[in-house]
Formats: sequence, structure tokens, C-alpha cells
Amino acid sequence: MTQTPRLRRTLRTARATLVCALAGVFVAGPLVAGPAAAAADDSGAGVTHVEMAGGRLRVLVSVPPGTDVDLDGVTVTVDDQKASARAESAGAAGRVRRTVVLAIDTSDSMRGERADAAHAAALGFLDTVPPDVYVGIVTFDGEVATPLPPSLDRDAARAVVDGLGFGHGTRLFDGVKAAITLAGDQGQRSLLVLSDGADTTTTPLADVTRRLEDGEVLLDAVSLRAKDTSLAALAAAGNGQVISAEPDALAAAFAEEADALGRQVLVTVTVPDEVTATEANVSVRLPTDHATLSATAYTTVRRHAATPPASAPVAAAVDDPLELPDWAVYAGIAAIGVALLLVLLVLVPAKPKPMGAAARVDAYLGGQHAAEQTRQAETLAPVREAADRMLSRNRGLEERIGLRLEGAGSELRPAEWLLVHAGIAVGTTVLCLLLSGGGVLLGLIGLALGGFGPWIYLGFKRSRRRKAFNAALPDALQLMAGALEAGLSLSQSADTIVKEGIEPIASEFRRALVETRLGVNLEDALDGVAERLQSEDLGWVVMAIRIQRPIGGNLAELLGTVAATMREREYMRRQVAALAAEGKLSAYVLGGLPPAFLLYLLVSNRDYVMPLFTTPMGLTMLVGAGFLLAVGVFWMSKMVKVEV
Repeated sequence: MTQTPRLRRTLRTARATLVCALAGVFVAGPLVAGPAAAAADDSGAGVTHVEMAGGRLRVLVSVPPGTDVDLDGVTVTVDDQKASARAESAGAAGRVRRTVVLAIDTSDSMRGERADAAHAAALGFLDTVPPDVYVGIVTFDGEVATPLPPSLDRDAARAVVDGLGFGHGTRLFDGVKAAITLAGDQGQRSLLVLSDGADTTTTPLADVTRRLEDGEVLLDAVSLRAKDTSLAALAAAGNGQVISAEPDALAAAFAEEADALGRQVLVTVTVPDEVTATEANVSVRLPTDHATLSATAYTTVRRHAATPPASAPVAAAVDDPLELPDWAVYAGIAAIGVALLLVLLVLVPAKPKPMGAAARVDAYLGGQHAAEQTRQAETLAPVREAADRMLSRNRGLEERIGLRLEGAGSELRPAEWLLVHAGIAVGTTVLCLLLSGGGVLLGLIGLALGGFGPWIYLGFKRSRRRKAFNAALPDALQLMAGALEAGLSLSQSADTIVKEGIEPIASEFRRALVETRLGVNLEDALDGVAERLQSEDLGWVVMAIRIQRPIGGNLAELLGTVAATMREREYMRRQVAALAAEGKLSAYVLGGLPPAFLLYLLVSNRDYVMPLFTTPMGLTMLVGAGFLLAVGVFWMSKMVKVEV
């Protein structure tokens, strides 16, 4: 079918608008949230390795524990084309080389109980891992050693584990780089890293993550610390996960990693002739007794692409009245390039200054991450100082940004957030301009997405974290009451919440206890938690504790009563939310339908609605309609919002 000039212009604008909106979402999303594995499906199955051999694809699929896959019923599609496939157990087939390298921390902090637990867990892993898997060992402390190249000799591996020594320092990043090299470049390669400390060298984390991504090496980490951003970044680059475990749980963590290798399924696929591209989506469906698992991967399926059929000539594009001329587009791109160059010059690290008192307190609050944070602060010092000077002129803005960041659980500071926010706004604007060929309308849309999107997303994360905190607060108070009845003090009962509670309540109470060690009263520290999370319930709890202190009484019974009251209020909130759900949905539909329909008309039939933007009468109608819509949305929100 031949496309008319108007249809081509409409399709081009629609595609650019859709990509621009998605770009704004995906650029703003990773600020707080974390990455997800691309090859995994919600069912728990995931593609871990794909290789070509003899004109066929060999696909390794991991399945959840306790799953019995019907190998005869496995089916595969390549770009929605059904393909011939044969499934078998990866261990029984032995056609794909599988290599696992154990990277074990042997620093001085691992001595004693941790060393015994790591020794037992590594031996249990060697006993459980399938016999066709090559196992190598790398150790790191002040030096990095490779005592065992990948081998099938389990006795040699046990001898290396029995002879582990210890030393000063933790060359974590260098140890991971050595493990990547030791794993080689054939078959499925995975690393299992065990560490209890941060890296003590100057090796950049970005170098290690880049090598993991370029080499397509899988990495899982077992952390003996409550929080480790370095291991989290390594696991994200290796499409793996961080398993936080105490010494007595190491054996279970290592056994789960070995069991995952034993559950892998090898699927040999013949690519259909209908698929002519070199890369395509490969979808594997694995039937089980209870459900059908599925896993998808976008990978190379042919060495060379088949010659595509000749396509009809495309007519010349029609000029868009909202598009900039070519010279303006090129001039804008050149100006942006010059601005980025100036930013890079500003980012040149200055000479590090000695740590002051405030910096030492921040380092203490940061715990074992202080060294890494200090290096990052020195690198971004010039840019952050400029942002700090700007925020110093508006303390109210800095306080609002700081409270929102703390409430959302972000580790960024206000100046750093301001720089990231500005970068997102510039990036989405430039991306939309490039996608639309200089379209002013889409450039403004990109600027709005980059300007408001991150702030709205941060508010959403803060609200969700506050709701999670309030939902977990009654159980935490009940736990405190039980600890007080057992004879513990108020501070010790708060420490029980840190050890036994769930996030985010555990991390917030941990911060409150750290503040008490610096001289802050416990009630004042808990008041700070209530202010950061805007938790009225916790504020009432602190007030009750303050009143009980001079008067006396049974504090455990008081906390139990408050917890019961909070549970009743939460039950009432849920009842009210269920009753008001229909009204809220109506408000969303009635408030969002007019602007959504206007956007649809702009994309599908622009000439019909352009008089609204180009004539005085149309502009008056738009302003009046927007005002009336805003008033209606305001009153609908007031009617469906019930305070409990």
C-alpha cells in the first residue's frame, strides 16, 4: 500500500512521540530503582547462555528449584516462528562447557568463624556441583592468587580449599578481574564471589563491570555484610544477584548455587528458514506438572543475514511547520557538544583536601562504604561545589530536596541530585530533538519529561517507602514490646528491630541508633525518622514514650496498645480505600480522557485541532477548558479522599 505524505508524517510523529516518552521513563527510572535481569521471566526460568555450533543454537535455560520439566514437551519459537528443538539435561548432555570460578576473600577479617563457614561451604559446593562443570579458584587479600585453573579434578579443588591462607587488604576488584580471565572465553562462564569487605585498592569499579558486560560473564555474590554497593554493582553487571548471608547460612547459599547448575536444561534449536535476520528473539517454553515456564533472549541466530526483498521507493518527506531547519539542528547539536566538553573540563578532579570534622562524621555514618564515597566525592568535587553554591542561596529548596531524597531511600545528596536531574532534562530534550529531526513540539515534550519526570518518580518512591514503613510499624512496636517484657532496655529493643525487622524500618532504626552513639537522644533520633518519612504514627509513638518517661508505667503494655490501635486504623484505611476505589477510578478516567484524546487528535489529524493553538478563539477555549478540567479534578479528588 502506498503511503500518502500526510500518513507518513503522522506515523513519523507518532513513533517519535512514543520513543520520546519511553526514553523519559527509562532515563528517570534507574535513579532509585535497581536493574533487572533481561533474560529472566516472571515464572523463574531464564536463559543463561546461547552459542552456535554446526548451524544450530545451543541454549542453556535455568529453571526454579523443585521443578520437573517435561523435556519431550519443550517448544521453541524464533521471532514467533516455530523452530525444531531437542531438550535434555545440561549435565547429561555435556555439549556446552560450563565453568564456575570461586573468588574467595581471604583477608584478615575472614579469620575465625567466617573462615570455618567459608571452608565448609566451599567443600559442600564441590560435593554438590555437577561433575561436568569445570571449577576454578581465585583468592584475594592484599594479593590476588589463582591456585586452581578450571578443572574437573575435585580432589585438587578440595586441597586448595583446605590450604587457604589469610593476609592484609582486600583486592576485591582485582580478584574479580582475575576470575574473569581465569574463566576463559568458551561456553557458559559464571563467577561466585564471597567477600565480607569493600575493595581497598584504587582499581575503578567501572573497569570491572565493563569487563563483566563485554565478556558476558555471569556473577553471583555472597556478602557477609548487611549492605555492599560494590557487590551489588558487580552482580548487576553480571546479571546475577547479591545473597546476604551470615556465616551459618553460607553452606545453604553455596548449595543453592551448585543446585542451580544441576537444574539447567540444554535446548538445541534449528533456526527456521523464515527467519532471515542475524539477531532475533528466542523464546523457550518448558512444560511442568503445575505450569509452563518460559524464558526469552535476544541473541545472534545466524552468521550472515539473508538478502531482504526489495522494498518500494519511499516518497520525499513533507516539510513539517513545527520542524527546525537543518542548519538550526546542526547548530544546536554543536552547541550541546561544546557544553558537554566544558562540563568534562569542569569534572577534572582537583587536588583532594584533608577531611574536616563534618566529612569524618559522614564517613562514620557511611560505615564501611566511606572509602568508596570519599573517592567519588573527590572526583565530583568541582561540579558539586558549584551546585552547593547555588543551593546555599536557597536553603528551602535544599531542605525539600534532601527530605525527599532521604524519604525515598536514595543515597544521593541534594547537589548531586540537582546535577543528575539537569543531566536527565538535557538528555531527554536532545534525544527527542534528534528523534523528531528538530521538531519543536517534541523537544518541549522531552524537556517536560526530563524536568518533571525524575521529581515525580522520586515522590512516588518516597510515598511507597513511607507506606511500607507505616505498614511494618505495628509489628515492629510489638517486637519492641516483647523485648521490653524480656528485660531489655529501650535502646536494646530498638536494636532488636534493626536485627529482626524488615526494610525500610530496619535501616531507619539503624540510623537512629547510630545518631544516639553520636550523642543524640533516642526520642529525638526517632523524631527525625518520623519527620523524614512523614509518619504521623511514629510521631505519636515518640510522644507517648516522652510522656511515659517522667510519669512511669508499663512501656511494653503501652507499645502493645499503640500497635493494636495502628492495626485497627490500617484495617479501617483499607476498608475506606476499597469503598472509594470506584470514585478514584472515575476521577482518573474523567480527568485523563480529555488531554489523552487531544494528544490522539494531534497525532492522527493535526489539521483538525491546530486552530486551537493558532487562533485567539482556540487559545481562549483551551485555557477555559483547562481551567474547568482542573476545577473538576480538584473537587473529584476532594470527594474521594477520606482521612482516617
